[in-house]
Amino acid sequence: MAIIKVIEILSNSSKSWEDATATAIKKASKSINNIKSAYVQSQSVTVDGGKVKEYRVNLKVSFEVK
Repeated sequence: MAIIKVIEILSNSSKSWEDATATAIKKASKSINNIKSAYVQSQSVTVDGGKVKEYRVNLKVSFEVK
């Protein structure tokens, strides 16, 4: 029987929500093994001068505990 742990990760990007998500998974993979999935819980942006400055994601990341 597998045991799956879920953690919450916040990430940001000046490019896109997809980039923020990919960056979070890439960085988390350096210290967490066996990542199985990520659920985007929420998305938001920061605005400066009427333009989107930063894309932000809140992820729930699941990984198998050995």
